Amino acid sequence: MNYLFALGAAALFAFSVPAGKILLEHLKPLELSALCYMGSGFGLAVWRAVARRPGTEAPLERRDLPYAAGFIAAGGVLAPLLLFTGLNHTASSSASMLLNFELVFTSLIAVTVFKEHGGGRFWLAAALITAGALALSWEGGAFSFGWGAALVLASGLMWGIDNNLTARVSIKDPVTLACLKGLAGGFINGALALYAYGSLPSLKWAAAAMALGLFCYGISLVLFILAMRGLGASRAGAFFGSYPFIGAALSVAMLAEPVTGRLLFAGALMLGAFMLLSMESHGHRHRHEPLAHDHGHGHDDGHHTHPHGGAPAARHSHPHSHDTVEHEHPHLPDVHHRHGHG
Repeated sequence: MNYLFALGAAALFAFSVPAGKILLEHLKPLELSALCYMGSGFGLAVWRAVARRPGTEAPLERRDLPYAAGFIAAGGVLAPLLLFTGLNHTASSSASMLLNFELVFTSLIAVTVFKEHGGGRFWLAAALITAGALALSWEGGAFSFGWGAALVLASGLMWGIDNNLTARVSIKDPVTLACLKGLAGGFINGALALYAYGSLPSLKWAAAAMALGLFCYGISLVLFILAMRGLGASRAGAFFGSYPFIGAALSVAMLAEPVTGRLLFAGALMLGAFMLLSMESHGHRHRHEPLAHDHGHGHDDGHHTHPHGGAPAARHSHPHSHDTVEHEHPHLPDVHHRHGHG
């Protein structure tokens, strides 16, 4: 299911590529970014107020705020600003290639800073996905690296930081996390758009962009956070890295763009990467240190055996503690398995 969450997030985000091309005929780039974030934030706020089931997801705590502030600043503010500034000084084909390094940055930060387990199978899969994304972006022209390219590359780094900081709080209510990021990114990018362009967009196209943002930014981010709970930032990021291929395939279907050899080659590489990751099995004897936290959980996963005053709900959230335990079973770098490896 975690892999499906990641692929669902990638598919929704990928839809913004052909849909965004259509909307860019009527909206300026920074306007589109701001409106997508706003649509995400406001739409998820309504969803949270109407459809949220109390007691199933944990609220943000004071100790979570530095991570939340970090991913909002990195992914909701700095990354778009660096990207749009860089796009003014570099070719779009070069920018597309450099943006694919978000997956590389996400994986490197996850493994080196936050000590997620990598392994040969994971790094091979990440290399295949990166190669497939680069193949989609390569247009056969000369590639030069200047200040514009450096800024685009920096935006990928910011999104890599964003992904890892989001993973640190992924056990908390994903709708709240995505809503906060959408509102903050929307208002800040909206202010930048108003300053840059000095005008407001058409109401009809603004509404269309906000609807696109709700699904392709908001719900996509909720699914991505759910994927990071069970897979960790590195593996969820690897599956999400399929969005360039999915976006290209959707462009073929929606915009009648041609099926090229590059598209088929990239698809083969990404299919190989997904097979490597989906068949991954990592198990060894490991020790869980005492831990107290609050997150949504059930009592059928082998890690939540604390008592309740009656039969616990299928899924519920409350502060609880984990005692020291040592055991062996297959696992991924989820919130209960972020231990080191020799």
